[in-house]
Amino acid sequence: MTALNKPVVIGIAGGSGSGKTTIAHEIAEGIADKDQDRIVILTQDSYYKDNTGLSMEERKQINYDHPDAFDMPLLEAQINQLLHRKSVEMPTYDFTAHTRSDKTVHIEPADIIILEGILVLFNEDIRNLMDIKAYVDTDDDIRFIRRLERDMKERGRSLDSVINQYLSTVKPMYHQFIEPTKRYADIIIPEGGANNVAIDMLKTKISSILTNK
Repeated sequence: MTALNKPVVIGIAGGSGSGKTTIAHEIAEGIADKDQDRIVILTQDSYYKDNTGLSMEERKQINYDHPDAFDMPLLEAQINQLLHRKSVEMPTYDFTAHTRSDKTVHIEPADIIILEGILVLFNEDIRNLMDIKAYVDTDDDIRFIRRLERDMKERGRSLDSVINQYLSTVKPMYHQFIEPTKRYADIIIPEGGANNVAIDMLKTKISSILTNK
């Protein structure tokens, strides 16, 4: 099967717990088996800055919902490498240690690149690399409950720490930096992974791109 001349980049943004990751994986899993190797998913969470040089207490004080917490130049560089059909070593982040892990994930170039994360539509240079931009618009209460469950089960956080972080940084940063990026979206997806109509539309669009090229 002939590869696309230029890979298609799909950005999926939205607040923490909105359903971005679920949508990205549902889209990828919904593509025909023969095309599975033509799609890759990059998660912006993997591109948090390396905080190895900081103490644990200093790492805990970082505002992880602010654009400055991310290594945007590395993310942009790796997307460009994939666009030029070159493989990359995507970093991984240890949310328990609050710093970048020494492990990487090898990503081969593909025809469809899905980039998901809270601020993927914030940076203009990265945004300009995208062909399709989506914003997942989910109610604040639902997003908080999902984040609470995830952080306690998967990231070893206490109830108090999750609540304090949400009130001090997550919620205000959402309204200051994340929600305003909605205006850049080509498609807005209410209620995240529960919106089967929007997900099916994206699957159909991607399948059409893969079939017709």
